[in-house]
Amino acid sequence: MVQYESPSLDASFAALADPTRRGVLEQLGRADTSITDLAARFGMSLTGIKKHVSVLEQAGFVATQKVGRVRTCRLGARRLAEEAAWIEAYRHTWAARLDALDAVVQNMINEENERGTQI
Repeated sequence: MVQYESPSLDASFAALADPTRRGVLEQLGRADTSITDLAARFGMSLTGIKKHVSVLEQAGFVATQKVGRVRTCRLGARRLAEEAAWIEAYRHTWAARLDALDAVVQNMINEENERGTQI
């Protein structure tokens, strides 16, 4: 089996696999938010939300800054260009395969119609 190794893609997809982390990114897309506010918004403990933020931070999606006793989160510098390109390559592959399957099915339908029977 062919292995595709890209630590940044692995970290990205692992980070995005969790609905809470996707929610955190959505929230941070609206405004910078403290860890405390994120914990309250998602009904989680501070420790729990810190773990989610840490995963997002390791993937480069979130940056945190501590000022006094408050740790504020904001969107990180990393965008999803590499991930989008990887998905797009597979989208093209699947589109080509489905187009080929469609051609086979259409050919079968045409042959059946020529013989006067239906599938």
